[in-house]
Amino acid sequence: MSAPTVAALPPVDLTPGRPTLLADSSTLTWRGLARWRRDPGPLIASLGFNILIVLMFAYLFGGALQVPGGGSYREFLMPGIFVMTMVFGISLTTTAVAEDLDRGVTDRLRSMPVSPLAPLVARAVADMLFALVTLAVLLLTGLAIGWRSHGGAGATLGAVGLILLLRFALVWVGIFLGLVTRGQTAVVAVQTLEFPLGFLSNAFVAPSTMPAWLGAVAAWNPLSATVGAARELFGNPGWTGESWAAQHYPWLAVVWPIVLVGIFLPLSVTRYRRLGR
Repeated sequence: MSAPTVAALPPVDLTPGRPTLLADSSTLTWRGLARWRRDPGPLIASLGFNILIVLMFAYLFGGALQVPGGGSYREFLMPGIFVMTMVFGISLTTTAVAEDLDRGVTDRLRSMPVSPLAPLVARAVADMLFALVTLAVLLLTGLAIGWRSHGGAGATLGAVGLILLLRFALVWVGIFLGLVTRGQTAVVAVQTLEFPLGFLSNAFVAPSTMPAWLGAVAAWNPLSATVGAARELFGNPGWTGESWAAQHYPWLAVVWPIVLVGIFLPLSVTRYRRLGR
């Protein structure tokens, strides 16, 4: 049996006087982008899947769902879709990290004079760039099917910022899961968990319609905070609720991602440093 091949890596710039973390992270980020250029299939499939979800909900399920308080169903729908696509990105991050581990790329980087944080920072930057492209495509898709933002330029940018902030937090969740899971079975398990996490929120169903305990979980779901805040900033219709969480979604949409980053970034760094021990 032939030995497994290791993906070619560009030389790491160790020019004296330059910040090593910044230089190494930039080099490894370009490596990730070059990989997408060589094999764009998974990314195109991801974008196509997200667009398909929009079209399915807008044209197949829209007639069966009631908008709270009236209004456009598609304007109600899109903030939830925007956030759901950020959740679906967890598996992309997890898969990329797990593949580097399985192919020996991570071990090679650890044996080189590379900043120990650079591979993780590069992964996060590359995934955030893809998240930005994904969100831009979905914003255009939403506009094409009739969605509009009525909150003004500042509020619209604020909503986009909160959505990307959540994605940044979920990137570190995906990085950690990629470092602790091995093999395709583990990646499939992560992909399977994305749907319950996304649908157990206020993205499509009001938490008040659920059993009390389940509604409380949905109301405090970090995704619900971002969806609720985005709807408010976009000026789109949404669910109302009397719970403390529902009344403070804009605030929680900032706090939850910070908490997730505060937990999973240190865990990812610690796990990366302990690989092979």
